Amino acid sequence: MRPPHFVGSHDVTVQGLRIENSLQFHLKFDGCSRVCVDGIVVSSPAFSPNTDGVHVENTTSVQILNSRISNGDDYVSIGTGCSGVHVENVTCVHGHGISIGSLGAHGARACVSNVTVRSTRVVDSDNGVRIKTWQGGAGSVSAVEFAAVQMVNVKNCIVIDQYYCLGSGCANQTAAVRVTGVAYRDIRGTYNPHGGGAPVRFACSDSVACTGITMTDVELLPASGSGAGTLLADPYCWNAYGMMETLTLPPVYCLQDGRPEALQDQLATC
Repeated sequence: MRPPHFVGSHDVTVQGLRIENSLQFHLKFDGCSRVCVDGIVVSSPAFSPNTDGVHVENTTSVQILNSRISNGDDYVSIGTGCSGVHVENVTCVHGHGISIGSLGAHGARACVSNVTVRSTRVVDSDNGVRIKTWQGGAGSVSAVEFAAVQMVNVKNCIVIDQYYCLGSGCANQTAAVRVTGVAYRDIRGTYNPHGGGAPVRFACSDSVACTGITMTDVELLPASGSGAGTLLADPYCWNAYGMMETLTLPPVYCLQDGRPEALQDQLATC
């Protein structure tokens, strides 16, 4: 079936809809405002490519509420030009995560701000909550909060990936979409350490650091069945600045203090 696609629409409510086995995006909004998605069910196989659950781009004032999404790609994908996006009470199963991005492909400017994801459950997923950008882009991601998110057997629970690349041959570039002001609060549950899984991964640009990352009440443990004596996996940080407001499990000691002065001349405006 062809997915519902809203373009240039305002004051839109989609409620109680069930969408199965879409060809690509299940539900898409482009250039819209004042959108409410409530009580929908999305169902596609785990290995169905490009089957994002709800995709928004160039869209403002969005609520995605009280829904269940089982698919083979991002559960919610937030593209460029979005602000005021609120995701709450959504259960997500066997996909690729709740994602901001991917942003900045082919040198594009991308701007995303004021995103909140809370009271959400992610189960048997490749990723939990993720920000992904291509090298060479411009713009910024700012004022993001992930709160009260439960992870169940997730490979990579918390991810910022500024080296996103599909396939191979993506050259290193100095420009990047700036990521700043991202809060992780009350993120708890289990990660799958097999197949390269990690609880926390902040892979930020060499030239434009991630700044203002805060971690509060984060507790991520190996999933049961991972093997007796499985140790906590070490978080990964590269050019990431922020702080633990409370001690996390595992501890994210790799976050750097302060704010790099060199960033001041590189700030992208949106």
